[in-house]
Amino acid sequence: MSSPLEEAPLSPEALVEQAGRRAKIVAPQVASLSTGVKNAALHDLADSLLDEAEIILAANEQDVVAAERRRLPETVVDRLTLTRGRLAGLAEGVREVAALVDPVGEVLRGSLRPSGLVVQEVRVPLGVIGVMYESRPNLTVDTISLCLKSGNAVLLLGGADALASNRAILDVVGRAMARQGIPEHAVQLIDSTHPRAAERFMQLAEAIDLLIPRGSADYNLDICRRASVPTLETGPGNCHIFVEKTAKLDMAADIAFNAKVQRPGAVNSMETLLVDRDIADRFLPIVGPRMQAAGVELRGCPRTLAILHTATPATDEDYYTEYLDLILAVRVVDGLDQAIAHVARYGTHLSEAIITEDYSAAKRFLGRIDAAAVYVNASTRFTDGFEMGLGAELGISTQKTHRRGPIGLRGLTTWKWLVYGEGQVRD
Repeated sequence: MSSPLEEAPLSPEALVEQAGRRAKIVAPQVASLSTGVKNAALHDLADSLLDEAEIILAANEQDVVAAERRRLPETVVDRLTLTRGRLAGLAEGVREVAALVDPVGEVLRGSLRPSGLVVQEVRVPLGVIGVMYESRPNLTVDTISLCLKSGNAVLLLGGADALASNRAILDVVGRAMARQGIPEHAVQLIDSTHPRAAERFMQLAEAIDLLIPRGSADYNLDICRRASVPTLETGPGNCHIFVEKTAKLDMAADIAFNAKVQRPGAVNSMETLLVDRDIADRFLPIVGPRMQAAGVELRGCPRTLAILHTATPATDEDYYTEYLDLILAVRVVDGLDQAIAHVARYGTHLSEAIITEDYSAAKRFLGRIDAAAVYVNASTRFTDGFEMGLGAELGISTQKTHRRGPIGLRGLTTWKWLVYGEGQVRD
């Protein structure tokens, strides 16, 4: 007797559509989970990341070896690599999300209307979150923890370079979720790296309520342009610090150094330093050599070059560039108004800062700069979900709709109006 025929494998498009249908069905169940159940699942997941570390690390090693054979850049290999220490950090991040206040069910406002109706605006999950991301398996864990705590089902489409790692993580997640009664298909990985799967994912408006791309600026922009699903763009960070003429110079130097050097590859690192002409001849000799000693290449305007002779000339393109590297554009400006105009022309609306002792200058800068986060006397590096008290994040949004800045739990929710009546009809 012949054996039963095996089912034909699904096409990339059908694989995505099947996952979308399953997520849409299960989303209401995920939305109604109690805080206690969600937190228990998150703690179980955190423990499992450590208890089953060998499984995850073995899979990750496959990805890392393959990336090294392909001679991918060291920065890419580093983002791809998991270690016991990094897994411990991810587990701690999951526990921190569990400790956060559950946003679901929060009453934002309420009123008793003249008609006698009681009206409430209440925070609710979005439903199904789709996340497309490059080869960063740590994002798999962060995304799952935030989506679960905010009551959303999640569809993940990761990069090909991290497929083995993501499969192993999802196996661990699945076991943890099942033990705590989380519905099956609440978390799904699209197990395909075919371009047609990505294309269908971006068009899956019948299932995905919000799509969040996570990757390079070009990667994010490409997805946002091509997708028919509503997207939340995590934009590039061409961030500025303006040292105003009343600034304390040593403090300004410390802040600028931190914003450029502490982690130059971060989206919230400083890319351009603007200096008031009234203090340029005193401030640049302080900060310039310190930057260069740390390996920072300085590219400056003519007035900068007249003071820092070892800097190289900056082009207009330099002021538009998000370097994500130890390169810094410098410009001497004619005061606050020119600094604001420079940021308006070249900035990407993510993080901007002024260093000043002048209250009125600070207020004008805060009011006129159009960015997700605007600082007075602090490093731009604080634009981060954890630093701003949101716990983990799914990126930093530079859009103005729905959510701006770090995308934490509340950024994965929307609102619903609840109306209580006693037989009212409208005249």
